[in-house]
Amino acid sequence: MVKKANQIREKESKVAEFKYKNLTQEEQDKLDAATFRRLLAHLDANKDVQNIDLMILAGFCRNCFSKWYKAEAENLGLDLDIDDARERVYGMTYDEWKQNHQPAATPEQLAAFEARQKK
Repeated sequence: MVKKANQIREKESKVAEFKYKNLTQEEQDKLDAATFRRLLAHLDANKDVQNIDLMILAGFCRNCFSKWYKAEAENLGLDLDIDDARERVYGMTYDEWKQNHQPAATPEQLAAFEARQKK
């Protein structure tokens, strides 16, 4: 039974690898962009998930996305500043976000964040 499951998993992995490798760069870029937009929409729909909790659990947050967005804009020669990038990621200005959706971090969150930073 385990052998059969492993064979199925191996076959599915090869099929997925094959399909991915056959994407054109344009198709891959479109897929990546659509996935990123979906991720932003998911984060927007879950405003109760705090940046500090994302950092504790995953090592990145909305601010990280903003910084990456700005860096990639620079790589492409686009004139975007960090405030532009934050507005794209947050769907509003960063000040609006902090005022409406970012409560002060708890002592427990800060301790967990510090522990994560030491890893």
